[in-house]
Amino acid sequence: MGLNIIVVGAGLAGLTAAISLRQAGHEVRIFEKSKFAAEVGAALGLTPNGAQVLKPLGFSFERARARSIRIWDITDGVSLTVLNSMDLTESAKKFGLETFAVHRVDMHNELLRLALEPEGDLKPVELKLSSRVVDGSAEEGWIQLEDGSKHFADLIVGADGIHSVIKPMVIGKDAVKPKSTGLSAFRFLVPTERLTSNPEFDALMKWKSPGASTLADPKDPCPERHMMWYECQDGHVQNFVGVHPSCPIPISEDGTQDFKSAMLEDFSTYHPDIKKVISIADNVSCWPLNIHDPLKTWTKGKMVLIGDAAHPMLPFGGQGANQAIEDAGALGYLLTGISSTSTPDELASRLAAFEKVRIKRASLIQTLSKVRVGKEKEIEDEVKQFVDEEAGGKAPSTFAERTAHAFSHNVLKESGRVLEGMA
Repeated sequence: MGLNIIVVGAGLAGLTAAISLRQAGHEVRIFEKSKFAAEVGAALGLTPNGAQVLKPLGFSFERARARSIRIWDITDGVSLTVLNSMDLTESAKKFGLETFAVHRVDMHNELLRLALEPEGDLKPVELKLSSRVVDGSAEEGWIQLEDGSKHFADLIVGADGIHSVIKPMVIGKDAVKPKSTGLSAFRFLVPTERLTSNPEFDALMKWKSPGASTLADPKDPCPERHMMWYECQDGHVQNFVGVHPSCPIPISEDGTQDFKSAMLEDFSTYHPDIKKVISIADNVSCWPLNIHDPLKTWTKGKMVLIGDAAHPMLPFGGQGANQAIEDAGALGYLLTGISSTSTPDELASRLAAFEKVRIKRASLIQTLSKVRVGKEKEIEDEVKQFVDEEAGGKAPSTFAERTAHAFSHNVLKESGRVLEGMA
């Protein structure tokens, strides 16, 4: 009989971990604080290193309406001149799978299907909503909910995000404060038809490459300010993100924060067509960007951290979700064969292997996420401390090297290699 495992958090990291652990033969319960198992937000990039984990889990890219990204341009946001370009049409041949853009809601729904649907002799994941965790013990292996009930497990997976309740139980209360980067991100979606049916956008849509575009003003005194633009939901929706220095948001006549006016002001030097897209956007939102320094450990006793609870990242490089997926895949792989009759030392050994597979790589990518693509050289020395020199690694210092380092990694093969070394 497999382990009795609790996953705290039903986001992308928690659901992927639950599916991976279920397929490894374990019984899994998810405790989610919200009343609904639903994802919010916009789109994300699903790169080959993340897709390599999802595919053997049965994830349907078609059901998730994943959109293939064939090119990634770095563009002058003022003139719309392409400054650098990464051709991703050979992504499948080079890295094993394509690069996709997928809406968070579509991805979350597909993961929910995989977790909750029966599959052979495997017991479906048990999802408990409105179950806010308020306390727990890594040594004894239990969590306590807001209603006072206690729930015990052989392993507790903290997948509850940057404000994780589980994290202080693993690393101590004094080590969990996030750092403000001084940056925030505007986000909005626009139906593709609104752009293609409007003659005012004809030139812009003819110019737009069939992929992702990073737009920045080369003369901007704030090098972090930039926009990302790519399509999702089978090409029916355009996704925009605008990273900028945090600033006071004006208040509109109805008393709400006017994020659209703030975004137009922040990107006032950009090409008129880009500003026109912002001006027609509905429901522009804004989120502060926080980050932690890389953690030295993700495990303690019967608890382990994954995803944003372990390594919150900035959106630069588009690896946050993909690294959470790698965590989930590695955890399931490395806990295959462990059962309820295994000794505590055997479980501890597998969790140590998980850290060996994940911490340096995730910490390197977390550090790289501080700078947008094309600026890798600026933090090369900081990144070097996380390079796996034994494996012949090097610090990515260019756009191409950063992409290859992220995309080419197969965490399942790496997990297998580490397990063989333990035999």
